[in-house]
Amino acid sequence: MGMTYAELGVFGKCRKELKLGPYGTWVRLAHEWSDKYTPAEVAVKVKRFFHYYAINRHKMTTMTPSYHAEAYSPDDNRFDLRPFLYPPFYQNWSFKCIDEEVAKWEKKKLEKEKLEKEKLENS
Repeated sequence: MGMTYAELGVFGKCRKELKLGPYGTWVRLAHEWSDKYTPAEVAVKVKRFFHYYAINRHKMTTMTPSYHAEAYSPDDNRFDLRPFLYPPFYQNWSFKCIDEEVAKWEKKKLEKEKLEKEKLENS
């Protein structure tokens, strides 16, 4: 999937404990991971995580409960009322919002670089 186990843990906590969807997860991680990744790179990771989550979620309905040492572990499926079939996320409102926000961030970055370049030329 292109993510480390530590990153998958962060995604799991955002999804299960913080109850964040794709857009909320991107907003949170774009700020948390700003020293490691650009907003566009975070968007790719968030989209990839939720894509794989959606296509594999139905498998949780047939799995037996198992032990996981995480707070977001699926300990017993009897009380799991989440849907197990998701529509494709790539057509979803949240993915479109992420794309719009990334475009805004990149536009601001280009404007900032342009102003700095003009400042250097005028000096």
